[in-house]
Amino acid sequence: MASSAQTQAPSPGIVFDTLQAYQQSVALRGGIDLDLFTAIAEGNHSLSAIATRIKASEKGTRVLCDYLTVMGFLVKQGGEYSLTPDSAAFLDRRSPAYLGTLANFLMSPHVAGLLEDITGGVRRGGALPNDQGALEPDHPMWVEFARSMAPIAQIPAQSIADLFAGSKPIRVLDISAGHGLCGIAFAQQNPSAKVVGLDWANVLEVAKENACKAGVADRYAIIPGSAFEVDLGSGYDIILIPNFLHHFGPSTNEKLLRKVHAALAPGGIAIAPDFIPNEDRVSPARDAMFSLQMLGTPVGDAYPFSELEKMFRDAGFARSEMRELAPFPQRLVVSYK
Repeated sequence: MASSAQTQAPSPGIVFDTLQAYQQSVALRGGIDLDLFTAIAEGNHSLSAIATRIKASEKGTRVLCDYLTVMGFLVKQGGEYSLTPDSAAFLDRRSPAYLGTLANFLMSPHVAGLLEDITGGVRRGGALPNDQGALEPDHPMWVEFARSMAPIAQIPAQSIADLFAGSKPIRVLDISAGHGLCGIAFAQQNPSAKVVGLDWANVLEVAKENACKAGVADRYAIIPGSAFEVDLGSGYDIILIPNFLHHFGPSTNEKLLRKVHAALAPGGIAIAPDFIPNEDRVSPARDAMFSLQMLGTPVGDAYPFSELEKMFRDAGFARSEMRELAPFPQRLVVSYK
């Protein structure tokens, strides 16, 4: 007897839907830019009320609202629209968990442009060797990253600090600090922690702003420049390396990790949050799919734990372990000197 998988007719739906998937991104971006979700959260549920509030035509508002309903961002009943729990939590501008700023970075020309030549990227295994793109010094893309991605970084940063900050006096180095929230969370969690953020000078301005807002500016120092070139200092108890190693090849990462190992105090640890797929490289989905984005860099990749563990081991670390950071898509590599 034939199985259902054998008898099921092939469908073109997955091809059609995927080639049009960009429409979902632009529809969500439109809703964010128009403040559509905030408008509905304020009590505007009828088509006319929503259109008036967002200063748009009723036809355009209807088309967008219906599309967002199909996508699962809105609920439509009796011709009126309301927010789903997810939209209310993350897309109402008044919510403390608002994530609308993510669109500024994730849909920016810089990020989208990384994969403009996907065919060439696949053939080469990455961008052209001399095309550093966003990896160029002081690239403005990382200022946008620091400002736009901060809201989604706060909770995982706090979760990491809860695990490792402790209460004893510690020195923390945050490499590729960006918005600075990973290191800042340690300073918030541990009043005896002193934190140093390392990144390009223009990006560190954002980190310093966030340290001031968090009330830890007196315990937050900076090192501007490239992690590969500057003096990291020494005697750190913890060195954070968030979302950095995936931009580079194994040999380059090992070069950095040797510097990290030397900068740690005896018994110190390095913590690297990153997109880490399973060994099959097709699961979990978000971690595995991140490899495609790295084709926009010359040699970057989303590395499974076995490859990251080898990089840390070859750099002198005694042992490494991987920890889940649920419910967030990323995982942690924790390596011990």
